[in-house]
Amino acid sequence: MSAIPALNTSGGPGRPGAAGTGSSGAHAPRDPLSAVESASSEAILRVLRVTLHTGFAALLVVGVVRLLAPGPRGSFPFLWSGLALVLAAVYLTGTVLEHRHAAGRIRFNPRRYGLQWLAAVTALWVLLLVGSADFAWLAFPLFFLHLHLLPRRAALLTIALMTAAVIASQWSASGDPVPHAAAVVGPLFGAAFAVITGLAYVALYREAENQRRAADELRRTRQELAASQHEAGVLAERERLAREIHDTLAQGLSSIVLLARAAEQSLAHGDPVTAGSRVALMQQTAADNLAEARSFVRGLSSPQLHDTTLVEALRRLCEETGRSAAAGGAALRCRLEVDGEPAELPQPHQVALLRAAQASLANVRDHASAGNAVVTLTFLGTEVTMDIYDDGVGFDPGLAAGTGVAGAGSAGAGTAGAGHDGGADGSGFGLRSLRERVEALSGSLELETAPGEGTVVAIRLPLDPAGGDAGD
Repeated sequence: MSAIPALNTSGGPGRPGAAGTGSSGAHAPRDPLSAVESASSEAILRVLRVTLHTGFAALLVVGVVRLLAPGPRGSFPFLWSGLALVLAAVYLTGTVLEHRHAAGRIRFNPRRYGLQWLAAVTALWVLLLVGSADFAWLAFPLFFLHLHLLPRRAALLTIALMTAAVIASQWSASGDPVPHAAAVVGPLFGAAFAVITGLAYVALYREAENQRRAADELRRTRQELAASQHEAGVLAERERLAREIHDTLAQGLSSIVLLARAAEQSLAHGDPVTAGSRVALMQQTAADNLAEARSFVRGLSSPQLHDTTLVEALRRLCEETGRSAAAGGAALRCRLEVDGEPAELPQPHQVALLRAAQASLANVRDHASAGNAVVTLTFLGTEVTMDIYDDGVGFDPGLAAGTGVAGAGSAGAGTAGAGHDGGADGSGFGLRSLRERVEALSGSLELETAPGEGTVVAIRLPLDPAGGDAGD
């Protein structure tokens, strides 16, 4: 049952079949946003609730006091006083049960019996009105209950009937043949005021409900946005680690495997000197990749770029590629050519170009069967380009397109059965990784190749015209 219009902002109006009234108990706002948005509305509703209860109690006490006051009394004053106590008990029981339920202290839901409770309270009031006209003014707090618990038309009808009962009671108590004007105008004015106030209360309650729903929606939206941003961040970091692992550790481990096989063959042919040099190269490759792993786990740039320039890092990469190929029994000549005046590039540009060269030359070494590889780095002022050429077996570009990254790739990955993925697994991840690196810097990547005609990878990265070191 529901004694008064809902005060908490967590439930609907206390009509039968809807969420009922409440208090500022368990359903009060649980975060600062809701508390700020609903504080004023809740304060007003709480004042109205307390005022209604206090007014009902005060008017009931006044009626009992006048009934028992010295002087002419009506019939059976103690009987009507006892009935008044019953009315007080019924009213208080419904109000307390509703408040405790709204605060989450009891599981029993009295709101289902709101109409029965209202009928009992109204019936007891009518009986008291028959016994003494001093209880007539209890009609005004009851008007609010009817406006709250009943549909509007039904509430207006019951209020009209209660107003007529008050007028009849006042007329009967006066003993006048014609009711006095005050006995008619007073109850009518009081009923009209109660209806207007009650409707204003309902409007205020609905506004508080709308504020609560808006705050809940905003809170849910913020939570969903935070979750999506977190997920996007996790995916972005996962992609970063995947690119770094593919372009460093995977390529390094591939080199170590090839060198280990070459060293094993050297030992089998009784050439411990060559085997030792290949083992030393394996150790150097492992050490370099360990430094790479520690660096990208910390989110830092490649250690190959520490205390050096991109040009020097690419030159060392070409030399290491040649030595690694020779250790594997291949004759690969790799060189670097630089055009234009070298400029200091932003760190992301340097890392992207170095990683692209690493992945491309690893494919040249492992899959292209090339005799020559040339890395050309060109500084054009507003952009930097890097072309990686090899004279190997080439491949069918359609195989690269099949990976979902047509036009991307790294040089010389390919016999027909090896795949073209920037690695030896044929997964196509190397192509995706390289394209993502370039596109993340608003650059472009083009691939030119055909079976038996070698491969050229052309990368273009725009530079900030205001300064090439922006973003360093």
